Amino acid sequence: MNFIFHFPDLGEGLEEGTILAWYVTEGQQVNEGDPLVQMETDKVVADIPSPKKGVIVLLHGSVGDVIKVGTPLVEIKTEDADGVQQSGQVGTTKEKVTTEPVSETEEDAGAVVGTMEIAGKDALLPESNEGSQEIPTTEKAPQKVLATPVARAMAKEMGIDINKVPGSGPSGRVKSEDILNFNADVPKSVPAKKETTTAAEDVTYLPLTQIRKTIARNMLHAKHNAAHVSVFEEVEISRLMQVRSKYKQKFAEKGVKLTYLPFIVKAVAMALKKHPQLNSQIDTENNRIIIRNRCHIGFAVDAPDGLVVPVIRDADRQSIFRIAQQIGELADKARRRELTLDEMKEGSFSVTSFGSFGGIYATPVLNYPQAGILGIGRILKTPIVRDDEIVIGNIMPLSLTVDHRIVDGGESTRFIYQVMEYLTDPISFLMED
Repeated sequence: MNFIFHFPDLGEGLEEGTILAWYVTEGQQVNEGDPLVQMETDKVVADIPSPKKGVIVLLHGSVGDVIKVGTPLVEIKTEDADGVQQSGQVGTTKEKVTTEPVSETEEDAGAVVGTMEIAGKDALLPESNEGSQEIPTTEKAPQKVLATPVARAMAKEMGIDINKVPGSGPSGRVKSEDILNFNADVPKSVPAKKETTTAAEDVTYLPLTQIRKTIARNMLHAKHNAAHVSVFEEVEISRLMQVRSKYKQKFAEKGVKLTYLPFIVKAVAMALKKHPQLNSQIDTENNRIIIRNRCHIGFAVDAPDGLVVPVIRDADRQSIFRIAQQIGELADKARRRELTLDEMKEGSFSVTSFGSFGGIYATPVLNYPQAGILGIGRILKTPIVRDDEIVIGNIMPLSLTVDHRIVDGGESTRFIYQVMEYLTDPISFLMED
């Protein structure tokens, strides 16, 4: 019989994904658990394994197509015994014997989560060469070059044969930078015509990636569903700079880069323990506020494809060294699009550092449904008054945005002052429970 496998819900409210690469062709034999397709969702790049053993009958979609969750992805001709069907129950595999004729086409009945579990192997694989080795086929079908949707659009717009472009991404994937570099290397044998450009030549069209669409949707959702209010402060961090300078080399010898962010994450987590109202979210449907008892701090990473927010769990219980180590590891994975869903969920408060790009103050948008987000600006050398004398100080600008439905101005100020106290005197981290 034929089994129709629908695009599964990988979690976190996934609605759709973009096909990056097919690992199989029509007529190819596959085993249960073999990778079928590589999909780009709004959070991760994942390999989708086959839930059945059989022969590929039909592929629903081409590279670059957007597939909705629950719609057909692959049709597989299986070798199930006569009269035996797998039920569509989530997370279970039942057998049902029937005396009625078995339908020629079996569907997974929308049980996409259960289907992933039936595969018996890791349903979510990071973007890598693992699991994507060439599988023997009866026919040698032409392979499409691996490329991001943006790169394909750019190549089409610029009249470049993408199959001739060397890819620098994982598994040789062609990225937008490769298209630009390739175009720069192409000799211009025909001089450009000097004529008036048309309207079409005045603009460049780039498709919205899954992650960019999600960022846009989440930003609007946050703005429409929370009452944003921001508080701005400045903290003098000369002592923090001394501590960082003292331990920077020791951390580097252990392969860990020590920035200011680990101190900020730790300070925020410790302050949340004293001001749990900012470690909460509102539940309007049940008329209540949900206080988070654990401090999971998300930090924004400026990845090539868009902003992502991995999470440091239980940051209040971890050392500066361990936080710095995790920040480095998660940031690297974010830039390579190798973060898993588990590494990005359950954040209770977020930190975003725009100072590295030169920004001083901003009004960060809440990572809804979180109640607060702290923005860090560029450190400035500024004259300050100390012991009635004007001296040079090192000022770190802070921008705190809260959901005013949950947090009032007084509590916001007390929280940010607590963060400032920790950053002014970093040794205080060691003095508390």
